Amino acid sequence: MTDLVRIEREQGVARVTLNRPELNNALNRALIDELRQAFETIAADRAIATLVLAGEGKSLCAGADISAMREAGTYSRDENINDALPLVRMLSALDRMPQTTVARVQGPIYGGGVGVVAACDIAIGSAAATFCLSEVRLGIVPGMISPYVLRAIGERTARRYFQTAEVFDANEAMRIGLLHEVVEPDALDERIGKLLKQLKSAAPGARSIAKKLASDIAGRPIDEALMVETAHLIADVRAKPEAREGLSAFLEKRKPSWSN
Repeated sequence: MTDLVRIEREQGVARVTLNRPELNNALNRALIDELRQAFETIAADRAIATLVLAGEGKSLCAGADISAMREAGTYSRDENINDALPLVRMLSALDRMPQTTVARVQGPIYGGGVGVVAACDIAIGSAAATFCLSEVRLGIVPGMISPYVLRAIGERTARRYFQTAEVFDANEAMRIGLLHEVVEPDALDERIGKLLKQLKSAAPGARSIAKKLASDIAGRPIDEALMVETAHLIADVRAKPEAREGLSAFLEKRKPSWSN
């Protein structure tokens, strides 16, 4: 790996920083590949419970590297498929991480950058951040990022912004579900610090199972099969050491081991 991606680990938290500030962390093939490798490596690290995704410079990620995309216009269909798959796999690796993923969102977030934000579990944004699903301006579409953006903002809102390529602000991003919170730029790190403290109070294994649970039951009917499945899940989870420790700590009026 080069220095396009920085990884720092401390007390159960991995901080992954896109480090291409001269181009607002635009996604080229090298950066995409290094991000995927970072996500896959951290996903396998049981000592890490939380990932914070950030960008060096003024933007978390301003989208795709346009010069690289222009070159793709000369590719054959098969070459274009092969060129697109790394971004698909990188976003999937981020989305499927067992850890809690937190996006530290600042600056202009365009195209693929919106997909990166949408693939994270939690997104905290600067009030100065701006967003745009800009692909149609370039005669293309937000194909690879669409599953994550649609899940975050819903179909009808996606229909609007996929087609209009409007620039919208952080408050609108929060209203439609792309951001969870908006804070002043100089309060961004403080708010994420408080969030990390809150996350540390929750059992890492239970967090991971709860994250998967949200995806597994989304959109399913509340029928007998789902009710039985969730009853089996809680029975399995209650038998785990984390549950025994958490319940004991509560009854004994002490902090559970993972909070130390």
